[in-house]
Formats: sequence, C-alpha cells, structure tokens
Amino acid sequence: MPIKIIKDRISKFELSEIAQNQFGDFVKAAVDIEKGIMAIGGELHADEEALLLEDGSQQENLWGINLYPNKTAEELIEFNSMINVRPSQGNRSRGVENPDIQKKIKI
Repeated sequence: MPIKIIKDRISKFELSEIAQNQFGDFVKAAVDIEKGIMAIGGELHADEEALLLEDGSQQENLWGINLYPNKTAEELIEFNSMINVRPSQGNRSRGVENPDIQKKIKI
C-alpha cells in the first residue's frame, strides 16, 4: 500500500483494513501534532515521516506511533518508534515521554 496523508478522521474499520494488508494487527503512522494530520501505510515510520516533511511539516512536530485498531481505546495507540529518539527535544527513548505531546497525538 502506498503511504498516504490522512487529514480527516479515519475509522477503526478503515485502519483495520489497512492493518490486514500490512502487518496484520497494526498500522505504523507518523503524526504531525501541529497540523493535526498523519501519514500511514509505510514499512517504516521514517518513510511516513519523509512524506510529511515533503508536505511541509516540521521535524520537531513529527512523532511515530503504532495503531492497533482491534484493541480497546486505551490500547489503540503505542508510542514506539525510532523517529521519536530526539535528545535535543528531551526525548531520549523510542517512546513519547512528554504527556502533553501524547495528548496532542491522541486528539
């Protein structure tokens, strides 16, 4: 599946279909927390990140997540990606350590 930028809400059903065609139970996504958009469909978060950068997003606003459409709302988002390792922004792990950024991703 080609990577695409999602600018509007996407249903769990649509995510589930994408997941089945990719990794089975999850979808990788890169989220722009300022623009409120995300890219999905890449093999790597970095591929989605690159598309968002080409589209005018700023690096400091991009965060990688995994979406599990068949899990509960609390388990839907996994904050885990290599693109999240950013010591210059105070994020030293693959997770998203700042709760405020996590909230922005969840919106």
